[in-house]
Amino acid sequence: MLDGQLNASYRDVLLLIDGQWVPAQDGRTLPVRNPATGETIGAVAFAGKAELDRALAAAERGFEVWRKTPALERSQLLNAAAVLMRDRAADIAVQMTLEQGKVLAEARGEVERAAEVLEWAAGEALRLYGRVIPPRARNVVQIVTREPVGVVAAFTPWNFPVNQMARKASAALAAGCAIIAKGPEETPGSCAEFIRCLQDAGLPPGVINLVYGDPAEISAYLIPHPVVRKLSFTGSTPVGKHLAALAGQHMKRATMELGGHAPVLVFADSDIPAAAKASVAFKLRNAGQTCISPTRFLVERPAHEAFTEHFAQACAAVKVGNGLDPSSRMGPVANGRRLEAMDRLVGDALQRGAKLRLGGERLGNKGHFFQPTVLTDVPIDAAIMNEEPFGPVAIINAFDRFEDAVAEANRLPFGLAAYAFTGSSLTAAKVADQVQSGMMSINHFGLGNAEAPFGGVKDSGYGSEGGPEAIEAYVQARFVTQADL
Repeated sequence: MLDGQLNASYRDVLLLIDGQWVPAQDGRTLPVRNPATGETIGAVAFAGKAELDRALAAAERGFEVWRKTPALERSQLLNAAAVLMRDRAADIAVQMTLEQGKVLAEARGEVERAAEVLEWAAGEALRLYGRVIPPRARNVVQIVTREPVGVVAAFTPWNFPVNQMARKASAALAAGCAIIAKGPEETPGSCAEFIRCLQDAGLPPGVINLVYGDPAEISAYLIPHPVVRKLSFTGSTPVGKHLAALAGQHMKRATMELGGHAPVLVFADSDIPAAAKASVAFKLRNAGQTCISPTRFLVERPAHEAFTEHFAQACAAVKVGNGLDPSSRMGPVANGRRLEAMDRLVGDALQRGAKLRLGGERLGNKGHFFQPTVLTDVPIDAAIMNEEPFGPVAIINAFDRFEDAVAEANRLPFGLAAYAFTGSSLTAAKVADQVQSGMMSINHFGLGNAEAPFGGVKDSGYGSEGGPEAIEAYVQARFVTQADL
């Protein structure tokens, strides 16, 4: 059943500029579509140069207010916004499911995690300490302060429209920065509701501004602009490299959270049924449209068949349907482009000799549903072995030696997340030491908590969007030395 759903309505989305929700000056909008039905459910305002100029001027004024706001007040406001997020979680989750497709339980969980991110940043705002450096002379005082970098341009993706904005905005605001946020045009409503919570909590006008429009035009205008001093981007590696080069050309700081292709090393001494069950739950979260989604399962050969069987059975039991249907466990992919990508990647793998264990096809003729899919014996030259699938497709290949598994895990230029299952503490230590990734989770899927770093290495980007490390990107050290005359 793909069409069961709750009664729900979607709200059109405006721009937030200088504390006011406004349409585009020329009235332009973009359609918002429900991926479960393919139908247009609303519209989002389209910002042009006039709106960007107003947002830049507002952010510049807002920064002068916010940077002078005591850390305690900034902390209290972030905590107040977190309370509003929890109060409004049910409504925001419905808006998210309507526009993005994920099941309601996942949408509600995303809102709750965003509240946690706000609370963590609120605490960190109180811990942005400076230091005193012992002087070389008796009449000298030397201090280091940590000050906000300035106005931030933040670009967020459609797959986690609330949590990704929460990570960027909460860290920037905790540090004392102002923000111009470019939200996701495909999933604008829930992102706007997050920003509304900050506004309703008392954030001064201009401190955060929200725009939508043409991503290339907005980035090309904002990043070089002298008002903007910092870029934070989450998205694909090719786009990230382009924006990082643009930021570098204009000497702007950048945090880049880019694509991945996460390996999962499963050793024969692990609890195979438990590993398979946990892997399916995490793999199919948000229909596999997650940058840290496990994709390449590398299973020690004696356990390969058992793991594959448990994995396929668990996938087959997952009900795929409209995210508003309480019985659904996986929703649609976000758009027709993702469906086309799944068809292409699966077809290419099968043509090159991979075996189809489960799924592999679109579900129904309405909306963007794709079956949970399991491929085995996938050759290394298949496109899916080299491109991030970003969908509900899992690769399960066998390995014979530890060195072979590590070599495959490290073969790609990506290094965001990696996972392993083993009953040996020695093997766990070796995996943690040798697999090249910004994040490693062993015997569970434990990434993404507010208090922990979140970021990659190699082509998966640089910088962090979690833990104390997240706020470091939004502050700069300033040294002051003074001698008594």
